[in-house]
Parts: sequence; structure tokens; C-alpha cells
Amino acid sequence: MLIEQPPYLYRILFPEACWRISVPGLKTVYLTFDDGPIPEVTPWVLSTLDQYEVKATFFCVGDNVRKYPYLYRRILDGGHMTGNHTFNHVQGWKCSASFLLKNTAKAHELIDSTLFRPPHGHMHAPQNVALQKAGYNVIMWDVVTMDYSRFTSPERTLENVKRYARDGSIIVFHDSLKAERNMKYALPLAIEWLKEGGYVFRLIPDNGRCLPASNNF
Repeated sequence: MLIEQPPYLYRILFPEACWRISVPGLKTVYLTFDDGPIPEVTPWVLSTLDQYEVKATFFCVGDNVRKYPYLYRRILDGGHMTGNHTFNHVQGWKCSASFLLKNTAKAHELIDSTLFRPPHGHMHAPQNVALQKAGYNVIMWDVVTMDYSRFTSPERTLENVKRYARDGSIIVFHDSLKAERNMKYALPLAIEWLKEGGYVFRLIPDNGRCLPASNNF
């Protein structure tokens, strides 16, 4: 649970970030995808989302957008939201705040969004402050499916959604090669299970704000 659903103590390190989004009167979830777009996986994800009439938010790596601009355009044309995942999938714990901000700004030249998610969720306080001052809305998550892990099975990936999803959950999948096997099994079944449970799928708001703030954790 320390990874699949980040604990309270981890969340309070970045109280300005968005971990959950609760909308009064709706039982909501927010599907998100990290690390794409890539031609081997992203088209399948988009086709699956179309099949179930679900919209999602894609946190894109800038260099992938540079290499595959047609996939980025397909995401937008499909009515999905995009966010910034740095240009080179930079891990915040391994660099300075200025380097992370410059790399994010480079990605922003290709990704027209104020939404930002740090790769691996790794960042430290000065980076968070710098990002906020630069106008980015930091979007974290409430459920990580672990689809990228070679120690996680397709069935366990699905079980992570069933076990930890709740009202307002921001759920993370990956449109990447290392997540492909687990994600392709779990995503359709997770969508079906969530729909059967009465959840409404929504996009991350443009301003990245959690509503109400008291339910963020």
C-alpha cells in the first residue's frame, strides 16, 4: 500500500499538489496515463478508451511528443487532456530545481498544458515551490496500478484498482512498453469494474484544483 496508494504522511509533504478530486454529487474517478505517447502502445489505449467512451488525462514526455506529434494530436482530437511529464522523464531527486524547471519548460513548448506530474512522483520541496511559482499545477495520484513493475502480474494490476479506488481517485496507468502486458489486461477490466460500481470518469480540471480541498488526502 506504500506505493499503490501513497500514505497520508507522504501526501502532506506536498499539500499544494492534487492527490484526489472529489466532486459533490458524483462518484468520480480520473484515469491518467504516464510516459507516452509511443506508437507501440498509445494507439491501443486510445482505441480502448473510445470503445468504452471514457476520457483520460495523458502526462506526456516531451521528447516522445517531439518524435510522435501525430500521436499527441490524436490524444487531443479524441477529447482527452494532456499534461507535462518533463522533456526527458527527469527524476526530481537526481537534479536541481532549476534543471527540472528548465526541462519542464522545454516540454511545455510542445505540450500546451499547465498540468504537471513529476516522473516517479520524485521531487523535493524547492522543486515543488518553483513549479508552483512557474504556474504549473502539480497532479499526483491516489492509486498507482503498478502496471510498469516486472514484479506485478496482470491480475495484480487489476486488483490494485479494485482494492484502492475510491471516490475522487486519480488512477495511474502507463502507455509504455514496460507496462504494456499488465496494462492491456487490466485496463478494460478495470473500466468495466468501475462502471459497474457507478463511477463517473472525468478529466483532470484545467486548473488542476481538487474539490473540495478537504478531501484531497
